[in-house]
Amino acid sequence: METQTDFSQAPINQKLSKEDKIDLLRTVMRVRRFEQATQKPYSQGKMGGFLHLYIGQESVAAGTISLCGPHDHVITAYRCHAHALISGMGMDECMAELFGKATGCSKGKGGSMHFFAPDKNFWGGHGIVGGQTPLGLGLAFAQKYKGKKGCCLCYMGDGAINQGAFHESLNIAELFNIPVVYIIENNGYSMGTSQKRSSAYKETLARRAEAYDMAWDTVNGEDIYEVRAKTQQAIDRAHNESKPTVLEIFTYRYFGHSVADANHKKYRTAEEIQDYKNNHDPIILWRRQLVTEGVLTEEEADAIDKEAKAEAKASVEFAEESPYPQLEEIFDDVYWEVDNKTESGSTGRHFFND
Repeated sequence: METQTDFSQAPINQKLSKEDKIDLLRTVMRVRRFEQATQKPYSQGKMGGFLHLYIGQESVAAGTISLCGPHDHVITAYRCHAHALISGMGMDECMAELFGKATGCSKGKGGSMHFFAPDKNFWGGHGIVGGQTPLGLGLAFAQKYKGKKGCCLCYMGDGAINQGAFHESLNIAELFNIPVVYIIENNGYSMGTSQKRSSAYKETLARRAEAYDMAWDTVNGEDIYEVRAKTQQAIDRAHNESKPTVLEIFTYRYFGHSVADANHKKYRTAEEIQDYKNNHDPIILWRRQLVTEGVLTEEEADAIDKEAKAEAKASVEFAEESPYPQLEEIFDDVYWEVDNKTESGSTGRHFFND
């Protein structure tokens, strides 16, 4: 009989202080309250474009990004709100971006799928499925090229693993020993298509890494201790050996592919969704874990949640009161060369055209 590993005893988790554990709870609560606060404004037509919610998956981003150091970078797909907030972005700038306001992190021109904060080593937010995977490879290569002990955590959904760009990235990553950690956030559905109907695989999606002679592992995404323990192994491999890893983290989203996905209760049963909410919710589980450990009381946890809810509500008010971008700015922030008035920007000529 297989014995269950107690990941709370992993060295990286033994280093967590009481305050660190509480901060992880605060982190996941803030993410959920932020996203819950977006639903009403979106339904009222106050936000344009798509809105891809992360509710149910919070422990994945929280557990992995909590391990990042000064030379570690993060890049993800279009379900990016959690990664942005956990990387250090503020609720106000993120909510304003959803509203298309000038005070947004991308000046109101990107929306839900395009949160960016290069100063915090967070590089988006990408709407093209799998398009971030070669970019993550490049970010990781930059750390190696500069001689820095760092890596890139590159996130994607389970549907993105069938994109050609991802496989090309895996090939280069292993061939040239690039310190990138590819994280498959497997919520079971590629938009509205179940994994078994969308992907050919043996046992797990991460096993595909074997074709590239690359290290891989699978992770229970509802357990923050396990997420941190196994991700730390991949980060250590990247930092110390400059080797890539594929991690498949099993998780679940409560809502549809996007808020506009009206059929999310048709390709999943109501019982399936409710079972996850009742028995696998990562916030409830982490909160219960900390109460059991004596780290905090139920009343203290309630107070943290109340603070998160108030912060999210205030961010909506900030966004609603913020101005829209000016019409004359419509061509700004489209092309770096033009904004910075370089010769290439004014002539359209680059060195490789000569």
